[in-house]
Amino acid sequence: MGKLNVNLCGIELDNPIIPASGTFGFGYEFAELYDINCLGTFSFKGTTRQPRFGNPTPRIAECTAGMINAVGLQNPGVEQVIAEELPKLQKVFHKPVMANVSGFCVSDYAETCAMLDNQPQVGWLEVNVSCPNVHGGGMSFGVDPDAAAEVVRAVKAVTSKPVIVKLSPNVTDIVAIAKACEDAGADGISLINTLLGMRIDLRTRKPVIANKMGGFSGPAVFPVAVRMVYQVAHAVNIPVVGMGGVSSAEDVIEMMLAGATAVEIGTMNLIDPFACKKIIDDLPRVMEQYNISSLSDIIKGVG
Repeated sequence: MGKLNVNLCGIELDNPIIPASGTFGFGYEFAELYDINCLGTFSFKGTTRQPRFGNPTPRIAECTAGMINAVGLQNPGVEQVIAEELPKLQKVFHKPVMANVSGFCVSDYAETCAMLDNQPQVGWLEVNVSCPNVHGGGMSFGVDPDAAAEVVRAVKAVTSKPVIVKLSPNVTDIVAIAKACEDAGADGISLINTLLGMRIDLRTRKPVIANKMGGFSGPAVFPVAVRMVYQVAHAVNIPVVGMGGVSSAEDVIEMMLAGATAVEIGTMNLIDPFACKKIIDDLPRVMEQYNISSLSDIIKGVG
């Protein structure tokens, strides 16, 4: 059997499969279905400094080969995550977990990351810079290299654990933003977050979701994700976590050939809660089919 293990920012993973934030809750919900310790790790639900109720409903819309969501970072806030969610997770998951952090100003990010940095089970901090900057005219941190770098510097100043910056694809030059994050001290980059999409109800002639627009994800975005992972992985010298429309073991191999050290699975978890387990179980077969003896050897396998 081929070697599935990879090293992500100095932490060894049994395999590169990581359920993406927002699609796997805090893990223990899925632990009722199967032993989630088969995962490389997972990125838990996006956490903010204060609790958030999220956006008004309806906030999910189906579409061809994907979905649109505008959940709005609904979460109980970092204090409750530390007090209640992580202790429940610790009972069922015995590996380092990835903490996904969102914020609406630089101090939000820094304070939340500092608190999570103190939690022994947190292995990495995945900093989502695709959120509106409420003190910057509504612009997302992730569309401005300088703003993204400012977040990275603030987080790195208060944390000791690897910081992986999650980037938005809704930009003209994702490489410039990735390089700015690397220069500011990021230990890794994850991409892509959702594209911006919209659906309109023909009967009501109104947007399907209350927020009008939302994040478009699913198999339809996979080629865009592969392209951006390739561009970023060949421009930076830090690990890249690839995601965006991954739905099979073959997709995982393709994403790693493009340059991903590890691969996050998102929308497929909402379609099939066993998706990640099935992909892990199928990886040895696909590796044998394509004469791959070690996954770590194929990273950036396309020049």
